[in-house]
Amino acid sequence: MPAIDDLKQKSDDQLQQQLGELKREQFNLRFQSATNQLEKPSRVREVRRTIARIKTLQTQRASASDSNNASKA
Repeated sequence: MPAIDDLKQKSDDQLQQQLGELKREQFNLRFQSATNQLEKPSRVREVRRTIARIKTLQTQRASASDSNNASKA
């Protein structure tokens, strides 16, 4: 599970790519859970929380750029 500091160092494109990978993994984990083939149930929580961290970071960056653009105008 990546720390928030590691995520902050990544570019927007890298975060978007990692978000896509994690959503794919979350989808696969859901299927494994439904068929009782899930090896690490804790991984579901880790993936869900990492997705939330990335989305939060993206929202913060977007609002920061919006406020920067508004102050320049």
